[in-house]
Amino acid sequence: MITSKLTSKAQTTIPQAIRSALRLREGDEIAYAIEGDRVILTRAASEAFDDPFPTFSEWASDADREAYADL
Repeated sequence: MITSKLTSKAQTTIPQAIRSALRLREGDEIAYAIEGDRVILTRAASEAFDDPFPTFSEWASDADREAYADL
């Protein structure tokens, strides 16, 4: 079992093994689900509208990425 301590400010560090398993990175949101006396921690689903660039798929070729790489 992996554990971490709670600070006086009710904060904890998510252990590296957990961050790796959930593929968590800085800025990611975490979701909590309470089921009886257990809490399930998961990576929160990212919202599709956070990144507007998938909308512009007509500029997604390798040539476009190379041309705009230095911008």
